Amino acid sequence: MTPVVQAQGVHKRFGRLEVLKGIDLEVHEREVACLIGPSGSGKSTLLRCVNHLEKIDAGRLYVDGHLVGYRQRGDRLYELREREIAEQRKDIGMVFQRFNLFPHMTALENVMEAPVQVRRESRASARERARALLDRVGLADKEAAFPAQLSGGQQQRVAIARALAMRPKLMLFDEPTSALDPELVGDVLGVMRQLAQDGMTMIVVTHEMQFAREVADTVVFMDGGVVVEQGPPEQVISEPRHERTRAFLSRVLTPNA
Repeated sequence: MTPVVQAQGVHKRFGRLEVLKGIDLEVHEREVACLIGPSGSGKSTLLRCVNHLEKIDAGRLYVDGHLVGYRQRGDRLYELREREIAEQRKDIGMVFQRFNLFPHMTALENVMEAPVQVRRESRASARERARALLDRVGLADKEAAFPAQLSGGQQQRVAIARALAMRPKLMLFDEPTSALDPELVGDVLGVMRQLAQDGMTMIVVTHEMQFAREVADTVVFMDGGVVVEQGPPEQVISEPRHERTRAFLSRVLTPNA
């Protein structure tokens, strides 16, 4: 079966700094992959490469069997036009650290906007689905609220609903709880757990080790722009094989994690 995401020897540099040094990764349908590792290890950059928010410098990245951001002719790659890249992104939902909601729109309008503007859904259909999605993330009573009237956790759940409104085949989460107060983290992780249980294919950059332990099918430990270790959570988190993984986990795991 073709993986939903396949990275083959992916390299990315910013000037002289090589951030990704040949990443290989596969994520299959209905799987949850959690990327863990220290800050600056390349996790978020890899995630942004998956939907071509960052251009790769070497290697290949495929989503649903299609080359991301490029067309191949012979041995050469040609970057797609922006319209073609936007077409690819329709099937990839992304939730950022910061919520990036439109401040002048209500929660309902934020969730409706992309289906109406990008997928050309009728406003009536988009409104009905947006209400169902807000209910799904526990915010049915907040549809008329503006972002400034919502807590950080509520804004992030609206952002998840907004991404889901496009009916994506793949969801990318870039440290979605890192900007939240600790007491608000649980509600967002609860929504993500439910998405995983519902069979959504997900790649999650996270520092929430308990979430990774409970929800991930695969945990990928990155450091210095390479994949140091990957495997099921009971191996990578509970019995890591590499010293770099053990050193990282010894710093981030709490005694009861």
